[in-house]
Amino acid sequence: MTTIAQKMAARGVESLTDRELLTLLTEEESYADALLEACGGSLARIAAEGESRLRMIGGLGLRRARLLRAAAEFGRRTASELTAGVECIVSSDDVVRLFRPHLESLPYEECWAVYLTSSNRIIERQRISQGGVSGTVVDHRLIVKRALELLATQLILIHNHPSGAAEASPQDRALTEKVARAAALFDIRLLDHLILSREGDFSFRREGLLQ
Repeated sequence: MTTIAQKMAARGVESLTDRELLTLLTEEESYADALLEACGGSLARIAAEGESRLRMIGGLGLRRARLLRAAAEFGRRTASELTAGVECIVSSDDVVRLFRPHLESLPYEECWAVYLTSSNRIIERQRISQGGVSGTVVDHRLIVKRALELLATQLILIHNHPSGAAEASPQDRALTEKVARAAALFDIRLLDHLILSREGDFSFRREGLLQ
């Protein structure tokens, strides 16, 4: 622990490895090792674990589990605050950075739409629907209706997969096609549909499923 503290003092907290950072938070190397092993070496997966699950990993206990949950929430709120002022979208990566702090840790699905001008300036970010672990109902007509109200010329869809990989389901593909066709009737372009999960992200445009 002393060596880790000395390293942080000399080189900054950003120099610490994941194991060293977890050791600082949990006060024991054995807890850090147990957490990394249980969560496949992923800090994101550790941050997404609930309190009851964390406290059981390696005998971590309630106090340390709550400290980890507080640290994860601090990071999430910081990331969310940093992206709150984003006004323009340059690429799909910008959208991922914008929404991952909010969507990544949710235990249920949410679908959002970002409405844009022709120069990719954000007009509005709107939650379209909220559902369960395995899906949410989205009305493509409401998405296009809002675009018309805002005089948006472009839009991007985003939703999360809380219990699965970042892959497009048949329902996701059907929704994307419906929104793209309905929007095109009013000269509105669906730029992308992004799916976020703890494992990564899926872009319809990147995969060649949107032109």
